[in-house]
Amino acid sequence: MDKKKILVTGGMGFIGSHTAVVLIESGYDVVIYDNLSNSKASVLNRIERITGTKPEFVFGDVLDAGALARLFFYNDFYAVIHFAGLKAVGESVEQPWLYYKTNVAGSLNLYRVMIEAGVKKLIYSSSATVYGPTNPLPYKESMPLSAINPYGCTKLMNEQILRDMRAADPAWAVALLRYFNPVGAHKSGLIGEDPNGIPTNLMPYVAKVAAGELDCVTIFGDDYDTPDGTGLRDYIHVMDLARGHVMALKYIDNEFADGGIRAINLGTGKATSVREIIAAYGKACGHDLPSEIGPRRAGDLPATYADVSLAKELLGFEAEFGLGEICADAWHWQQYALEIDALACLK
Repeated sequence: MDKKKILVTGGMGFIGSHTAVVLIESGYDVVIYDNLSNSKASVLNRIERITGTKPEFVFGDVLDAGALARLFFYNDFYAVIHFAGLKAVGESVEQPWLYYKTNVAGSLNLYRVMIEAGVKKLIYSSSATVYGPTNPLPYKESMPLSAINPYGCTKLMNEQILRDMRAADPAWAVALLRYFNPVGAHKSGLIGEDPNGIPTNLMPYVAKVAAGELDCVTIFGDDYDTPDGTGLRDYIHVMDLARGHVMALKYIDNEFADGGIRAINLGTGKATSVREIIAAYGKACGHDLPSEIGPRRAGDLPATYADVSLAKELLGFEAEFGLGEICADAWHWQQYALEIDALACLK
């Protein structure tokens, strides 16, 4: 029996590569479409080392409608998991046009080609940013939505576009996965978060401090109304998140035979502070990490975390990994990345 072929846009990136691993291990045929703007081609071989299977890779951009059309012409895709896009909040404030162009116009290119090819099963990579700044905690899927930065607006726009598309054509089967703070790495240490330049997210920044590449962790505000004064976030292991995408794919396959659309949170339902992350990572790497207190960042909320009851009800999803495993796996990956860099310097 032929395997179902899944297109993973942005599949060479942090979440996409881990999801590709789980898809392959679950028996799917994976095709990755990525422009490598924030990822490396070497990820493909690492996926093969983990799974024993090298997914097909097609270099391309979602802004290239012709390339997308050719991709669908030569492949019989069963479904699409759409990660491709830009994701730095600060950059989105500085260059909003770039984010609307890539995340909205690029996605519209993909959706149009999917319609033309008759492929109407989609897992969309959304975000907790769509809950805005005023909803009470924990965030529930039924809450009103808003956004306070261009990045969040692009996620919100995509969700609305997909709802409108499904209203126009009930055959669409869509899961809008709103996830919180993906962290960690594959237990092999072969793939993990590898941002270009100085990281803007906490965990990869902490990792570089642990490795001695950066001097110390700046804690942006220690006077929030939280147990230790630092911000609280819902950190979910990337392998749990990847597994959630595959479970969502199976869910829409089984429950949306005649079409449907559903927003689902993927998180742990637990809040972890910045200080707790720093302490746990220090334990994982075997030494305390230096930190300093800086001013609050504009737009940062005291706390965000998910109500995960719907994910459990619909998907049977629960996060399996805790903070200790998250930091241990992230450090394992960081050590692997350091070894690769050292070998490159010797050549």
